[in-house]
Amino acid sequence: MSTPVGWPSLRAQTAARIGLERSGASLATSALLDFRLAHARARDAVNASLDEAALIAALPAPVLVVSSQAADRRSYLMRPDFGRALHADAVQTLASSYAEQDLVIVLGDGLSAQAVQRHAPPLLALLLPALAASGVTLAPLVVVRGARVKVGDAVAQCLGAQAVLMLIGERPGLSAPDSLGAYITWAPNTATTDADRNCISNIRPEGLAYQEAGFRINFILTQMRRLRRSGVTLKDQSDQAPNLLGGA
Repeated sequence: MSTPVGWPSLRAQTAARIGLERSGASLATSALLDFRLAHARARDAVNASLDEAALIAALPAPVLVVSSQAADRRSYLMRPDFGRALHADAVQTLASSYAEQDLVIVLGDGLSAQAVQRHAPPLLALLLPALAASGVTLAPLVVVRGARVKVGDAVAQCLGAQAVLMLIGERPGLSAPDSLGAYITWAPNTATTDADRNCISNIRPEGLAYQEAGFRINFILTQMRRLRRSGVTLKDQSDQAPNLLGGA
């Protein structure tokens, strides 16, 4: 069994599978079993359901719970278009809370329910006070079952919000089954495309820490409101500003 010289120290710096041990032309048993375990965890993350009661209990603000047009997990995975549109009942529920606020924060299970379950509450615990200090008015938090990113546009339109922050579970990888993504969009509508969004990805303790993610989200939201645009025309220059979120 052999390991390339110099690789052990490099492997300690990353979760990526580099310089794996081999036995002849094959992977070593330990490396193969580790790969299969990571693959199983990624598959489980895609198919897992959101524990709505636990998520709502962990959130620091009023919450509305609605559904996309995906009736179950199978239809969600087979028909991405269903996850991009709200169920008719959801439209009525949201329309009754129409308030023309600055921002609506939407939480979606996406392709990793455990990502939003684990990481959205601590992220929002840091972010919401910062938004309040910036004078941002917020619609109720909205949890969407069977959510794709674009369903946040429909939520914002139903609530009359100027902008939407979508927190959603990203596609699991072999080193990160619980990565949370944040998608920020100004003036979302039916014609909005991914080019109109700013994305901050890999939010989790082993990736982009909550404090850094919250700071970057707040920075982009502030710039977005000032310039009244988002996406490819709004560059993330948060690395040039001091991070004061959470007292750091």
